Amino acid sequence: MKAILSLGSNLGRRFDTLQGAIDTLFDAPGLAFVRASPVYETDPVGGPEEQRPFLNAIVVAETTLPPQTLLERAQGVENAFGRVRAERWGPRTLDIDLIVVGDTVCDEPDLTLPHPLAHERAFVLVPWFEVDPEGEVPGRGRIAELLAGLDPQGVRLRAELKLQEPD
Repeated sequence: MKAILSLGSNLGRRFDTLQGAIDTLFDAPGLAFVRASPVYETDPVGGPEEQRPFLNAIVVAETTLPPQTLLERAQGVENAFGRVRAERWGPRTLDIDLIVVGDTVCDEPDLTLPHPLAHERAFVLVPWFEVDPEGEVPGRGRIAELLAGLDPQGVRLRAELKLQEPD
């Protein structure tokens, strides 16, 4: 099934962290890389005002993993890159969110699918639209329609930064 993952970083070597996360995520069976979006620099949403901008990207994958296992893999990669869960929406070396996993609808304490805020976040929808213009947030609608209702200000293309397929 198709999985959409959102990657973000605003601490340390942001771009290197995103590339390293892609390389690490796909270094085990059950998850196959399809494509990565262009990289965008985005203003932080929520959290402390003094934060640096994020680098964000979307990764499209095919997976045979159950969503909970995919979440555990994503959190393991976050931990490997020094993620500290100290403050909601605070600065972080790496954030990997599961946005959509097939047509799974899940509302568990540690996993909600589709991601409960993806439909209102330009930093998710803008790069997602670039790699999957027909994409849809189950129960919320098509990306193109959702984007029409958002202000993409604060989401800036970084064309010089190109994520590569995993090693």
